[in-house]
Amino acid sequence: MEMIEKVERLREKANVSYEEAKEALEQSGGDLLDAIVLLERQGKVKGPAQSTYSTDYEEQTEYVKVRDKVEEQENSAPSFGRTIGRLVRGFIAFIRNTTFVVTKGEDVVFQMHTILFALLLFFFWEILAPVMIIALFFGIRYSFEGEEEAEKANSILNKAGDFAQDVRSEFAKNDSDTGEM
Repeated sequence: MEMIEKVERLREKANVSYEEAKEALEQSGGDLLDAIVLLERQGKVKGPAQSTYSTDYEEQTEYVKVRDKVEEQENSAPSFGRTIGRLVRGFIAFIRNTTFVVTKGEDVVFQMHTILFALLLFFFWEILAPVMIIALFFGIRYSFEGEEEAEKANSILNKAGDFAQDVRSEFAKNDSDTGEM
């Protein structure tokens, strides 16, 4: 191989000028490999990138707990499925940890686990829902006991009871007004 070909080849491989390639070849006695090593030592050519891998725990600087990563993903972009799943899990936890209570005035008429109440309501809703609504007009009140989340449900049930009480009072007042005439 002629000197011009070696200079051309070294220039392409090492990405240096013709002058630097010729000088390196002259110093290495015309050997291409020695010329590349010489250019690397001079800092004109970067050596190949080196990577190291280790299984040592101490050397892993970017260790992330899987649980933290999963929670971060759940909180960052809630999808429709995750939202429904979270609601279902919350509902199941609610019915497992609460008791459904039926009262009249200060007396407890009866109470049952909310799971049983949910099953009864699911299978017999056509009968149970109207009976429960009618019972509100006779002074019956409903509530859940057990969890803090029950307060939200209890406030709704109390509003329904208050509404029924107001309707009952209004009806009694209108009935007494028409009876005086």
